Amino acid sequence: MARDAAHKRMIELLGNNEPLPVDLRQEIIFYAGPCPPKPGQVIGSTAPTTAYRMDPYAPAMYEYGVKGTIGKGPRRDSIKEACREYGAISFAAVGGLSAILSKCITAVEIVAYEDLGPEAIRKLEVRDFPVLVAYDSYGNDLYEQEIAKYRTLGDGVT
Repeated sequence: MARDAAHKRMIELLGNNEPLPVDLRQEIIFYAGPCPPKPGQVIGSTAPTTAYRMDPYAPAMYEYGVKGTIGKGPRRDSIKEACREYGAISFAAVGGLSAILSKCITAVEIVAYEDLGPEAIRKLEVRDFPVLVAYDSYGNDLYEQEIAKYRTLGDGVT
């Protein structure tokens, strides 16, 4: 799990050919910032961040070796192209499900940038985490496919 502030730091490190504070190759980054947990909770409510906010950082992270990202909403064309080029996947989580998503997180550990508070990099273990493949490594775009499907259904239907 990482958001804007952590990505900014990581991109600066990559740009200077310096190692990241945690190896994220072959990992999936969930763009989210959790609320503090209540007693007995592993993590507080955790909502996906609007994914396009991370678009300036994502291609470099995919090139580094991140295999996927999770956020909400559509992204820029550059992300679809980067997914295809680097064999990555952009997943979509549904906004408004933060309480449900947090219940799918079975363990959490801050692994870098603790000073960023809710934007620190956290390692999550999840079970039955509900996401959709929005952009796959072949260039397919779920948003375009679904819009086209409903336009076709709408043609001639009264």
